[in-house]
Amino acid sequence: MLLKHRLWHETRIALFERSVDTRSQMRVDRAARPRVHFGDGWIQQSVLEIFREDIARFRILIANAIDEDPMQVIERGGIPQFGALRLHNGTVYRWNRACYGLSGDKAHLRIENRVLPSGPTVLDEVANAAFFFGMMAALAEDERPVFKDMSFEDAKSNFFNAARDGLKAQQTWKGRTTSAQELILNELLPTARWGLQHVKVDGSDIDRYLGTIEERVRKGTTGAQWMLNSLHAMGEQGTSDVRYRTLSSAMLTNQKSGAPVHTWETARLEGEPKTWRDSYQTAGQFMSTDIFTVQPSDIIDLAANIMDWKKIRHILVEDEEGRLVGLLSHRALIRLVARGARGAQENATVAQLMVKNPLTIGPEMPTLEVMKLMRERGISCLPVVEGDKLVGVITERDLIDVSGKLLESYLRDAQQ
Repeated sequence: MLLKHRLWHETRIALFERSVDTRSQMRVDRAARPRVHFGDGWIQQSVLEIFREDIARFRILIANAIDEDPMQVIERGGIPQFGALRLHNGTVYRWNRACYGLSGDKAHLRIENRVLPSGPTVLDEVANAAFFFGMMAALAEDERPVFKDMSFEDAKSNFFNAARDGLKAQQTWKGRTTSAQELILNELLPTARWGLQHVKVDGSDIDRYLGTIEERVRKGTTGAQWMLNSLHAMGEQGTSDVRYRTLSSAMLTNQKSGAPVHTWETARLEGEPKTWRDSYQTAGQFMSTDIFTVQPSDIIDLAANIMDWKKIRHILVEDEEGRLVGLLSHRALIRLVARGARGAQENATVAQLMVKNPLTIGPEMPTLEVMKLMRERGISCLPVVEGDKLVGVITERDLIDVSGKLLESYLRDAQQ
């Protein structure tokens, strides 16, 4: 979950790709590689293939002074800094990024693996790392490299399928297609166990961490799936703000317990805790975001039918850019019907009946001010806009629900 939106099971991958995409539209149209990417093929000879590829494909974003001749440094028996290469390499974000670095008087080449899923507990996170490290230790000893039995396209598909669907993903492994759960339990975990044993990791640690992975997979409960299960269990109780507060609070409590995520109970709303009042402080916390809208050129019949189907008394009017331009009320439709003229009704457009440039508020307006404004102006619907974009709506029904919940909370506190 990100900002109250359901996205991928491991959203960081798609989010990072979009947020760091520096390509112009022309380069996008030409399918030029983004700086954040999975890669295009297996390495055939050496890591130099990656460095050469990045230099050829990606322009320098940041430059620094070159104060050494690397070849002369090597001839003197020294270690070159390769400062320009390292700086440029830091602006290209492969999910497995090769990096040259210096540690004291020694140079090293490392692979930064940046795809380990988030915990959500320390135990879960270390278990993820142990699983990954065990797999790498085992595959490094395999006489037949994995790329001999697996296409790069399959590896790439596996990566994105797993990020998108978690343990429900389909995976292709060495020519056969299977579920992620079956693949982990039947093949990858035994391989990882052998790898950890091969590098002399303590047996009790192997049992603890790989056992955590095994139980998590058997129960199908990752951190992402726990969040989705919890939200499903809460249904439509309370406002979305209340549900997400409850989810965050339950996650924090469970994290502090140290228990792995597969043992967590789903988060549930039980009663109305005092902290619920904090969820009704501003318009943005309880406004409706599932909005049905029409455009000015739409016929009235369409607007009327939507209002009838969805049992709503107001429908907002926006242009093609998502900007609010009007509001059409049930009362306006009644007036049109009262005037008769059936032919005029059939040809009328939303633009002819809507209230243009209706009164709006921002999502940060305090709830008491919203109530006062609607009471003083005698209006029963307030669109909520952010900048020039429509983001929500508040109706009399919303305020009645809020008032009722807050009154119940107040009376309960008074009785205690």
